[in-house]
Amino acid sequence: MNTIMRKSVLGVAGLAFAGGVFAGPATAHAAPSVESTPVAVVQADKPSVDKAKLIPHGVQGAQSHVDLSDEQVANVKAIIAATKKAGMDERAAVVSIATALQESKLENLGHLGDRNDHDSQGLFQQRPSSGWGTVEQITDPEYSTTAFLKGLKQVDGWQDMPLTKAAQTVQVSAYPDHYAQWEQQAADLVAEHWNS
Repeated sequence: MNTIMRKSVLGVAGLAFAGGVFAGPATAHAAPSVESTPVAVVQADKPSVDKAKLIPHGVQGAQSHVDLSDEQVANVKAIIAATKKAGMDERAAVVSIATALQESKLENLGHLGDRNDHDSQGLFQQRPSSGWGTVEQITDPEYSTTAFLKGLKQVDGWQDMPLTKAAQTVQVSAYPDHYAQWEQQAADLVAEHWNS
């Protein structure tokens, strides 16, 4: 009898379950249906860069700007990576990027024939004949940035200098004031890519 009773109870329970599944709730007191609502996933913001460190003296003179290609942005990221690897801060990256903007518009230039300034090449237009390295080295963004930063580290007080003076002390350009025009764009690029 126990077995017959158990089968009957299980049969009734099975019918009740099946009826509920196929027919829906039998009473008005049934649990309300839950609608599926998409949930927005919020990505944590990357830490921001202290913009006061990027341009501590304010920009000097009129500022220039160029729209960058993917290759130029990749060179920005390479400069930032080399700056971090050298243990230097965001200001060093601003000085480096502004210098490369002036020297090459952030294009890793090879030998330009008659348009070359002597044997200048790469992002920073460094010259093998001046001891910056081989052509292969100075056309490597990491190497050329590291070489520039090594020169910058040797400039006493570069952190407190206007950008154009710090860059000129390393580069020894015929146009020493031209670096200043790129400070705002360089700072914007560092702010955008330093923590990316």
